[in-house]
Amino acid sequence: MTFWQTLRCGVFAAVLVAGPAAAAEVDSIHFLVPGGAGGGWDGTARGTGEALTKSGLVDQATYENMSGGGGGKAIAYLIENAESSHGTLMVNSTPIVIRSLTGVFPQSFRDLTLVAGTIGDYAALVVLPDSPFESFTEVVEQYESDPRSFAVGGGSVPGGMDHLVAAMAFEAAGQEPTAVKYIPFDAGGDAMAALLSGEIQVLSTGFSEAVELARSGDVRIIGITATERVPAFEEAPTLKEQGYDVDFVNWRGFFGAPGLPEEQRQAYIEVLEAMYETPEWEDVRARNGWVNIWHPGDDFTVFLEAQEAQLGDLMKKLGFL
Repeated sequence: MTFWQTLRCGVFAAVLVAGPAAAAEVDSIHFLVPGGAGGGWDGTARGTGEALTKSGLVDQATYENMSGGGGGKAIAYLIENAESSHGTLMVNSTPIVIRSLTGVFPQSFRDLTLVAGTIGDYAALVVLPDSPFESFTEVVEQYESDPRSFAVGGGSVPGGMDHLVAAMAFEAAGQEPTAVKYIPFDAGGDAMAALLSGEIQVLSTGFSEAVELARSGDVRIIGITATERVPAFEEAPTLKEQGYDVDFVNWRGFFGAPGLPEEQRQAYIEVLEAMYETPEWEDVRARNGWVNIWHPGDDFTVFLEAQEAQLGDLMKKLGFL
């Protein structure tokens, strides 16, 4: 058993043995979702609540969707109502870093209490099944030979995650990231249609979405941003194994109100970590194609600061900051 498995089992056992004291602090959780029903944030909150309640770690979970301002409305609400929101956890992900950098809203993750990053979705570069590109190296070679005829597409705006991931990959290959043509699309379906029509040669997308498309035979994955191959789809090669130093994950995790008491934050951390050991969580995780990541408390702060620096530097190069 690894150190982390031992630690998680110990935390899980402590929660069960401690029983009344631990359970009393996390008897219920109110999840605040900064977007509408059915999105990634909503699915993360509801999947987490499902696992916690079905496993008996938490008695009750409630949910509140609060769209607006690219997530800024929910962040402002949590800050303004901090004293009465100690029972609330807000879900968020990489966009809180990107949108704070670009000024979509004035707050940042530093204005909240960081509880834990819990799941992640790596990014992937995909091509059509009959594409001549067998690897990202061959993509780079084609780009170098004729950059004007080459385009990458994605389902996010310029400066969004799909664009930044493509820029990271080409920069790691020694290319000028601002020179690579990126075509944005409103949705994954439109981007896929562009790949089929030849308007773009490579599609930048989320790993879980890419796996679904690859399993159905619609695309072939030529590179993912994980440090090692992911068991959910081991056929997908990493960019690192091809010689490109790219490491990126679109995390999702939970934040408390500013001023959340430390003992309450620790209670949330312990119950979320115990959740990993339950079959109920594994059902939720596998169903959604999520990858377990674990960045609790202060480690979450270090992780987000590193991502902020990484994305900030790249966005400056691309002219978005």
